[in-house]
Amino acid sequence: MQRFIRTLAGAPLTAKLGLAIIALYLFTAVFAPLLAPYGERAIVGAQYLGPGPDHWLGTDNLGRDMLSRVIFGARNTVFIALIATMLAFLIGVVMGFTAAVSRGLVDQILSRVVDGIMSIPILIFGLLLLTVFGTSIPVLITVIAVLESTRVYRLARAVGMNIVVMDYVEAAYLRGEGTWWIMRHEILPNALSPLIAEFGLRFCFVFLFISALSFLGLGIQPPTADWGSMVRANASLISFGDPTPLIPAAAIAVLTVAVNFVVDWFLYNVSGLQE
Repeated sequence: MQRFIRTLAGAPLTAKLGLAIIALYLFTAVFAPLLAPYGERAIVGAQYLGPGPDHWLGTDNLGRDMLSRVIFGARNTVFIALIATMLAFLIGVVMGFTAAVSRGLVDQILSRVVDGIMSIPILIFGLLLLTVFGTSIPVLITVIAVLESTRVYRLARAVGMNIVVMDYVEAAYLRGEGTWWIMRHEILPNALSPLIAEFGLRFCFVFLFISALSFLGLGIQPPTADWGSMVRANASLISFGDPTPLIPAAAIAVLTVAVNFVVDWFLYNVSGLQE
């Protein structure tokens, strides 16, 4: 704990700012029902009311409080993105390490399947799958996780290929250790640094992907609060000079920048450049 505090104390201002913003978002997501002045779906006024003492950010196209919707949107968008990213890493890392350890035919089959999926633009593929299988939250998480796992697979396989040729892995084989044991105890601990950095970046991509799908109408469905769908629902206000649609857009942008600040700091630490 003391080592972490010392490392954090020596972090650049951008990293500290990023960590503070991420902590604020997580706090908002966890305690959204306590922080929001109104319910997520409650209609509390007329349409498109301006900011005032009762509605600090005004109301949306249905008369729902924008501040409450933004707060609940943090819970829905961030948690769904986090779950999808974790599932993508579970799939991608297991497949990548399996390909690196097995090599041969298994590696060729997995790599060609991944290449086939990655040959289609991810947004188009996601729209196609969600149109076919529906837009429920479990389907949304599964589709995003499967598509993003192909990117994780490429990294996990590349890192795993460099590790499996090391002497300590060969020694584990000679001791009679199984493939799964080697993946968990030899490859994974030595691949954590690039994987953790990739997790932060992949979370940003998933987060933006969900927002893009919601903006196009195939992401998180109304009346559930989501920043992408909130931008779409209030986009017409931009023509009248009303900044309301920019509020959820700014929430998306700020979290993305904050995560990148932290990832850059982490990569700088693990790369040894500070020495």
